[in-house]
Amino acid sequence: MSAVAETSSIATASVAVELRGVSVRFMSERSEVTALENISFTLAEGGFLTLLGPSGCGKSTLLRVVADIIAPSSGQVLVLGAAPGEARRRRDIGFVFQDSTLLPWRDALDNVRLPLQVGGGARKRRAGRSPEELLALVGLSGWEHAMPHELSGGMRQRVAIARALLGDPRILLMDEPFGPLDAQTRQIMGNLLLDLWSADRKAVLFVTHDLEEAIALADRVVIMSAGPASRIIGDWKVALARPRDIAEVKLEKAFQDLHREIWAVLKAEVLKGYAQTSG
Repeated sequence: MSAVAETSSIATASVAVELRGVSVRFMSERSEVTALENISFTLAEGGFLTLLGPSGCGKSTLLRVVADIIAPSSGQVLVLGAAPGEARRRRDIGFVFQDSTLLPWRDALDNVRLPLQVGGGARKRRAGRSPEELLALVGLSGWEHAMPHELSGGMRQRVAIARALLGDPRILLMDEPFGPLDAQTRQIMGNLLLDLWSADRKAVLFVTHDLEEAIALADRVVIMSAGPASRIIGDWKVALARPRDIAEVKLEKAFQDLHREIWAVLKAEVLKGYAQTSG
């Protein structure tokens, strides 16, 4: 059953991300466009939450609000109890984009090192694993000096994840990071992410358009309506045992029942979004 209200009961001390009545509006050439309308939810420290919705519903915009890339038009955003800008300056946030965004003239190791070198000169590295250790952690030992064009799509995303983990951030924001990958590689990357998450339980806010992926990875699945003025229309707890294997968990009856329940809500929004984009 939908549990939108359950997030309000989480103790403030355990909250990694909290949104209170957040709306985002943009000015187009002709009018004001509302991308997000009155968005409220919390992500607990150590939690894994997937955001799911039709294409164009503002999922990526919402991640960028949390990351202090886009300012909300109204409402409040708290990251570890403070403004997102403060969390960003403390480097408490790691961000993995849909594209690996690796610099083509830098090898894998130098791409992971990049956050230490941006912002007007080299920055002191926070406690945590070294770039070399992070590449080993994502299974790329021996590939440190490979150039991006020498790596497969899955390997490039592993480099991007290693880079996001540099400095040991407490929150990981992931914007459809497995979207461009084939089904088999997506499954491998999903299991890798679950292994990494299980090891240190960072709070993960993961955007996807794949319902199976959303359920297989997360503790909670939050559904957004079709845009414009997208809002939250459902919030489900995923009560599947951990550790999980992406392929095996999909065979469980509890997984299939939850998939059916969520799809009954999501389907109408997907059709609405399709109708809007197809003219």
